[in-house]
Amino acid sequence: MMNHIRNFSIIAHIDHGKSTLADRMIQLCDLVTAREFKDQLLDTMDIERERGITIKSQTICLPYTARDGNTYALNLVDTPGHVDFSYEVSRALASCEGALLLVDAAQGVEAQTLANLYLAMENDLVVIPVINKIDLPSAEPERVTFQIEEDLGLEADLIQMCSAKNGTGVAEILEAIVTHLPPPKGSIDAPLQARIFDATYDSYRGTVISCRIINGSVKQGDQIVLMSTGASHRVEEVGLFRLRKEPCKQLSAGEVGYILAGIKSVGDAKPGDTITLRDRPCAVPLAGFREVLPVVFSSLYPIAADDYEDLVAALEKLQLNDAALSFQKDSSAALGFGFRCGFLGLLHLEVVQERLEREFDISLILTVPSVRYRFTLTDQTEIMVDNPAHFPDPSKIARTEEPYIKASILIPERYMGAVMNLCMERRGENTNYHYPTPGRIEFTCELPLGEVIYDFYDRLKSITQGYGSFDYELLDYRSSDLVKLDILVNGEVVDALSQLVHRSNARERGLSACEQLKEEIPRQMFKIAIQAAIGTTIIARTNVSALRKDVTAKCYGGDITRKRKLLEKQKAGKKRMKTVGNVEIPQSAFLSVLKRDAD
Repeated sequence: MMNHIRNFSIIAHIDHGKSTLADRMIQLCDLVTAREFKDQLLDTMDIERERGITIKSQTICLPYTARDGNTYALNLVDTPGHVDFSYEVSRALASCEGALLLVDAAQGVEAQTLANLYLAMENDLVVIPVINKIDLPSAEPERVTFQIEEDLGLEADLIQMCSAKNGTGVAEILEAIVTHLPPPKGSIDAPLQARIFDATYDSYRGTVISCRIINGSVKQGDQIVLMSTGASHRVEEVGLFRLRKEPCKQLSAGEVGYILAGIKSVGDAKPGDTITLRDRPCAVPLAGFREVLPVVFSSLYPIAADDYEDLVAALEKLQLNDAALSFQKDSSAALGFGFRCGFLGLLHLEVVQERLEREFDISLILTVPSVRYRFTLTDQTEIMVDNPAHFPDPSKIARTEEPYIKASILIPERYMGAVMNLCMERRGENTNYHYPTPGRIEFTCELPLGEVIYDFYDRLKSITQGYGSFDYELLDYRSSDLVKLDILVNGEVVDALSQLVHRSNARERGLSACEQLKEEIPRQMFKIAIQAAIGTTIIARTNVSALRKDVTAKCYGGDITRKRKLLEKQKAGKKRMKTVGNVEIPQSAFLSVLKRDAD
């Protein structure tokens, strides 16, 4: 039985055609009729379809009759392509024996192609390279074949050519999976060991655990234990993933499927955790379990204060489906009550914001995204701060540190100067580069994460005209000169606009925020000062001019003192008005500051 199972993933850089290839495979295995078929079959969210990206990994079991006459169960564990979701990719790969490494025939090997290949190698997977989009006018399969041999060190004999869009070569890929990928190992008689690689939430049945059975078997009625928490649950149903969930009698060693056990939230079934039986437990959990840690933090506030209770319910429901989302209560003098949320990256933040606004119909304001900084105080205690509101007293800070990443950037040679300037602007260090193939440069650079989370990826795409690709991994914390930048409107600190920034960037960031606020805040009857400050030191300022009534319009001729008297009276009134005037900051002003000026 195990000889007729193949577990594999499709890994690639974003937009190299993973979902399209999966669609063709599903059609070839007759799992979907022509009438029911739609593009991106495995992508279930509207956002995934609109953006053309995979956010949640999906799984499907394909029954394939090979040319040798045998029917094989091909378990495809689909993976996201974006760097923010690389944790999901690593968990999915740990559940497979092989991987299809997809490379675009026009774009060639890119940053995340390399990163995903390294992940596959770490898991000792057999890798079959596939060159996709060979039907494009700009396709250069010979050049890409050379890149795969030289850059990736993979054998040219294994390379499969295909066009997932029109189905050319997909049957040959299925044959290559059966021929070149090894069957799973494991013993059906050993105690149950199953690795969780994903979990989703069903409103009627609770958490649906996606798992790979390494050893043993599990069936309805078994008492299972999640080894990281020790929680015990009774199995209600097990089954295989087709286009819909298909119940079966039991899941055995080597198979990929789902388990329903009445688990109340996705957070209880953590990816990488090991499932075993309560009555006959395995000796040790499978290697590879670790907590997924957020790296980007932002506060969410409802635009209408009445929506707060709806936001509470929406975040709790969303966390059931997205275990990587973390949140805690927060409040702001300017924006009222909200939540401080942790995300895996900026794309994760955008996806969560969009899902909250679409699925739950809540309009939101986000504060400036920040990362988690480490402060050592004069009494040698260490604290982690991700919210400017919790910035410690500067007189008590002995040392400040910020997280660094190692960025890998693959670009055509002609953009080298512009990309190097961008990295230098963002305080890059230890830069080096090499030429993997003629005309292409792999550029590595160590950058502060706080400088990357704003618009680094957008700027990179702009200056390389879309040809640059970017991947990163977290390194460590390094000493840095951090300050808290406050924005004052009419002398009052607007806490929602406070930021933690490096001292060298403080004036530029403060001036940009002041200028954007000036454009958005409507003029009043008195002059409004918009200032950026570090502590009590003002480092940038701009003014919103007052609306003025022409009080001298009624003066025809006569002595100048009459006009002066009227102007002085108006000036005194404006001064008095400024001391008691309250400036209402429109919601658009907060949003404009969050969108950092790209110039």
